[in-house]
Amino acid sequence: MASANITLTYYTNMKIFQVIIFSILFQTIGVQSVIGQSTLNPTIMVIPFAKEGQQLRTVYEKDEMLNLRVAVTKAKEAFDKEGIQTIDFRAKIKQVKMDDNVMAGNQSSIKQRVIELSGADVYVEIEAAVTEDPDGSSVTVRANAYDAFSGQTLASEVATTKKYYTFNFERLSQKAISFFIKDFTKNIQKKFNATIKEGRVIVVNIGFDENAEIDFDKEMKDGSLLADLVEDWIEKNSFNSLYHLQGVTSTKMIFDEVRIPVKEESGRNFRVTKFAAKLRSFLKSQGLDVTRDVVGTKVYITIN
Repeated sequence: MASANITLTYYTNMKIFQVIIFSILFQTIGVQSVIGQSTLNPTIMVIPFAKEGQQLRTVYEKDEMLNLRVAVTKAKEAFDKEGIQTIDFRAKIKQVKMDDNVMAGNQSSIKQRVIELSGADVYVEIEAAVTEDPDGSSVTVRANAYDAFSGQTLASEVATTKKYYTFNFERLSQKAISFFIKDFTKNIQKKFNATIKEGRVIVVNIGFDENAEIDFDKEMKDGSLLADLVEDWIEKNSFNSLYHLQGVTSTKMIFDEVRIPVKEESGRNFRVTKFAAKLRSFLKSQGLDVTRDVVGTKVYITIN
């Protein structure tokens, strides 16, 4: 009988031990999962929508646009509550404001400057329109999320409140945002995760100066043609070797899709200029005189 009790106690203790171990493992895996997921969360900056010809800062600071400022602030706070890291638009617009050269430019240049300074992965444009009539007042909020790198649309939402007899348009703006913010955040996250997995798309154009004495049919030291050498480099240096060669002639190669990573190992955003610099260095190592230009997501390489 004593032996049976000892055996029962042993198995009972073992079961408790296993439960504790599995519980610890489950918690550890859960923590690692959260940590891993957090590294994929995009950094978001919320900005006001400005029509063509309007100054971004002027639109934001207008006294009559208080409900728009509130909408921008409440959208930012909603992202914060969802665990998304945000960047304060007000701080960035003040930073740009101190740059007289930039402020002398047009609306689009200011907007681009703010986005670049922010270092955000995604920017969200918020528009808040007030409608007033004898039946009451309502606010329609439109939100559009864009990849800060390429300008590609990631998510869009619109919501309109019911009509109320009120002049508290700020409260109505907040209410409209609450209608869609959770689904909006999920859609942004889904698209951003897909970008992390597949890489971002850039375009690479490689051509020759009109006075160049060589072309892509030039035979290199290893016996391969220059065109083949360039394509091999693109394949090895594109993200997961994902690229598409649209066309090649003796004087021009166009890669209409070259994938590059979203982040560097350090966690910083991978920039097009870095890829362009690596390609330029490779061509120079082949004894070629090369210049490069980067316009948005397009790389232009000229061999002289």
